[in-house]
Amino acid sequence: MKCFFPFKDKSKSRQGNSAPELKNKSGSNSDNSAANRCTKSAGNIPASSPRSIPEMYREKQHNLTVFSFSELRHATNDFNKLLKIGEGGFGSVYKGTLKPPNGHGDPTVVAIKKLNRHGLQGHKEWLAEVQFLGIVDHPNLVKLLGYCSAEGERGIQRLLVYEYMPNRSLEDHLFHRTSAVLPWKKRLEIILGAAQGLAYLHEGLEIQVIYRDFKSSNVLLDKDFKPKLSDFGLAREGPVGDRTHVSTAVVGTYGYAAPEYVDTGHLTVKSDIYSFGVVLYEILSGRRTLERNRPAVEQKLIEWVKQYPVDSNRFSMIIDSRLRNQYSISAARKIAKLADSCLIKSAKDRPTMGHVVEILKQALEESEEASSSENRSSESSASKHAAALNKPPRRAGITDNASRATQSPRQICFS
Repeated sequence: MKCFFPFKDKSKSRQGNSAPELKNKSGSNSDNSAANRCTKSAGNIPASSPRSIPEMYREKQHNLTVFSFSELRHATNDFNKLLKIGEGGFGSVYKGTLKPPNGHGDPTVVAIKKLNRHGLQGHKEWLAEVQFLGIVDHPNLVKLLGYCSAEGERGIQRLLVYEYMPNRSLEDHLFHRTSAVLPWKKRLEIILGAAQGLAYLHEGLEIQVIYRDFKSSNVLLDKDFKPKLSDFGLAREGPVGDRTHVSTAVVGTYGYAAPEYVDTGHLTVKSDIYSFGVVLYEILSGRRTLERNRPAVEQKLIEWVKQYPVDSNRFSMIIDSRLRNQYSISAARKIAKLADSCLIKSAKDRPTMGHVVEILKQALEESEEASSSENRSSESSASKHAAALNKPPRRAGITDNASRATQSPRQICFS
């Protein structure tokens, strides 16, 4: 059975300041309808079973603003190409500026995704983002401010309005050579925040949410480089009851998708764990999961790193050379071992996101301790060196006091 949840009133404008109620195709509002539970078991559902995503959404739909198309067109200067900040398979993203509703106060800078009007899949992705981002609340998930669904001369316009993330994505900072090198500690802080966002989706709601599209380009960074997961168009509600997986069409990005999902279409939260392991190796190496411009043996990241086992003397050869040894080797080994556990072929043997978060916290602490120890050692050496340079020489027939009185001081600067 397919799910389809058209909005009750697509033309409702911002003045209502709430989202239209979701309905299934037949118009039934029953919380236990088959359409509202299409991702759940086909058998009888106990009264105590978790609510579905649409049911949870109905409680929080008033938190989203419904924008008019003209308002968003004005905010982006008629979707000016100069304001385009991203583009994907389902549409383009623009930087926009929204005026306050009452005309008082500062304007709000936002990111506006304008979906392509062609194909049902675009609508499904748009609807999934409204539903999932409408119910989640976590500092490591991007905030959806509102949406627009309006019929015009050129068909239905579907747009989403998010908080603006000025530092682009993790992908931009890892792989684009024009960007400043992302320091080791900052990499760990970013991937830890991303892990905490995934852990919330897997374990922090009354239902499981499978993100299904974890990759470095979907980890956005705010002004303080705090990471937030974006793009929930492919997210799915996890299995419930005695079900072990969700069966679905295979979608996502090549190189990140778990092998069992690609082979069978069986989707679980462990599929996200595999994708996370791929990104961990991207963090370590500064390489993309697939780089066709490299020699054949180096093109596939996960195959290439196998040549440099974590416990071998050659392991450091996979570390991003731009870090210039400014990293903790013990923490790097811990992260590589974690990545290997995430990439285990047997999905049930992969760790949970809760466990991943704990290991990343340990790696970050190790890196901070190593950095502090290194700084203390460096300061101690510098102090000893300075003391030796400033110590006056002993001369025959001249006392120390006399020597200090006649010798001009030497100034040593350490950066």
